[in-house]
Amino acid sequence: MFVTLTIVRYPKYFIPLAFISMAILHIPLFFTKGITFWKLLGCGKNGTFDIHPDYQQWGMMAVWKEKTDSENFYKNSLVWRWWRLLTNEQWTIGCVPYESHGKWDSKEPFGQPTPDRSYQGPIAVLTRATIRLSKISGFWKNVPTVAASMGHAQGFLTSVGIGEMPFVRQATFSVWESLEDVKKFAYRQREHAEVIKKTHSEGWYSEELFARFIPVETFGSIKGVNPFTI
Repeated sequence: MFVTLTIVRYPKYFIPLAFISMAILHIPLFFTKGITFWKLLGCGKNGTFDIHPDYQQWGMMAVWKEKTDSENFYKNSLVWRWWRLLTNEQWTIGCVPYESHGKWDSKEPFGQPTPDRSYQGPIAVLTRATIRLSKISGFWKNVPTVAASMGHAQGFLTSVGIGEMPFVRQATFSVWESLEDVKKFAYRQREHAEVIKKTHSEGWYSEELFARFIPVETFGSIKGVNPFTI
């Protein structure tokens, strides 16, 4: 299994085409060889759960049977040609699942990998949730504090806010120098630890997924830079 996250940026004058692509690109993706799960995603402006969308920036997360299937997609697919033609920038990070808990649309897209506890190196993290409509206000009230603290956390490298539906179906994909840095932020950083408690005590989510990945490749750029290099 191989997982990719691609982020693209459209010029402002192509924003209407960006919205159209969210509908029509499902068709070629359905017929793409070797793809087992995919989501076309919008992006937030500030690199995490974000109530403010960035209409120029969009993404796709995909799960592939083999790494070669993703390589063929980025060489030959109609979707990739569309993005190369209409967007200013494209950035992709390729990963191997490290561990995964929870579901996305009632599926376990990354399986149930057994983590190699001896691994030492960078870790990518996906935190994804469907927020209960009755809990939206409480959720978004707590987001700014956590988002601000993540950017200054030890070992933090980069992140992007992604989502299928504004306000309700949101995710953050972040990259860290090590698993230990992830744990320090998640459980020892006060603001984040308090929010984790609230998600359970107040029942914010109707569905959630938490996954970690080992990054193995990255190419392209967003806003003029490759956000993470191996």
